[in-house]
Amino acid sequence: MLLLCLDTATADVAAAAVDLDDPDRIAARTRREPRGAGEHLMPLALAALDALGARLTDVAAVAVGLGPGPFTGLRAGVVTGAVLARTLGVPAYGACSLDLFAEPDVLVASDARRREVYWARYDRSGARVQGPAVDRPAVLAARLAGQRVVGPGALLYADLLGGSDADDRPIPVERLASLVAGRARGGAPADVLVPLYLRRPDAAEPAVTRS
Repeated sequence: MLLLCLDTATADVAAAAVDLDDPDRIAARTRREPRGAGEHLMPLALAALDALGARLTDVAAVAVGLGPGPFTGLRAGVVTGAVLARTLGVPAYGACSLDLFAEPDVLVASDARRREVYWARYDRSGARVQGPAVDRPAVLAARLAGQRVVGPGALLYADLLGGSDADDRPIPVERLASLVAGRARGGAPADVLVPLYLRRPDAAEPAVTRS
C-alpha cells in the first residue's frame, strides 16, 4: 500500500513516498524554501515517487501534515493534499506536524514567526499530552522546568529553549505514514483536512469602504 506524505508546516517543503507493505521502500525529498511551498511541493512529490519506480496512479492514500504552521505555506500543502486525493480517488488523512518530531518526554517547538513558536509536549511513551499551542519563547521557557526541547524552534531560540544543531535536520515527513497507517490499512473514511493555523494570518483583509 503506497502512501504519499506531504508537509509544508515548517521551512521545509517536504514529500515522501512510503510503502506500508515494505519498510525498505521509502523515499523522501525536501527543500528548505519557507515561501515556496506552492511551487516546489509537487515536483518533490513526483521525485519521491519516481525514486520508488512509482507513479501518482499507484498512490493508495495521501497523508498530510496539518500544522500548526504559517498561513500561506501550510495552506499550500493542505490544499495540494486534498486536491490530489480527490483527483486520484483515494482517501486523505491528516496529522499534527509537530508529531513528526516527537520523542519520549520532550517538548517540540517550531517557528511560528512573529517571534513566537508553535509547541506540543509529549510524555514518556511519545504521546502528545499538551498542545499544539503558540507562545513567545520566553513564556514557554518559563514553563519548561528542565524539559528537553527539540524541533526547528529549539534551534532558532536556542538561547532560551536550549536547542542544539541536531534540530536543523529536515522534517522527517516520512513519519506521517506511521501516524496514519492504522486508518489507511483499515480503510477508514477520509479526513476533512483542516489546517491548524492557531491564529489569524499576517495579512489583513481590506477594509470595506462605503460609497
